Amino acid sequence: MPRPPPAVLPSPAQACADSIGHLALVHIGKRLPLQVCHSAAGHYIGTTDAEGPVSRESVQYFRSYQAARHALETGHWQQRLKP
Repeated sequence: MPRPPPAVLPSPAQACADSIGHLALVHIGKRLPLQVCHSAAGHYIGTTDAEGPVSRESVQYFRSYQAARHALETGHWQQRLKP
């Protein structure tokens, strides 16, 4: 069962700076690290846990793992605000 989100949530920008998934924290109550994930649509910045994918955090899909990794490392990606 997901735990309730903390009383004071970080802004999307703060979550990105902390390298945690904003949507995962807000909607699931989990502080999960941002990472490069893959789906049929392409690579994206998101979060996973032991059970699998949790959230797609980036608006963009990237053509390659390297492009997504570069975007994550440089901060050149856009945070999704709604699941």
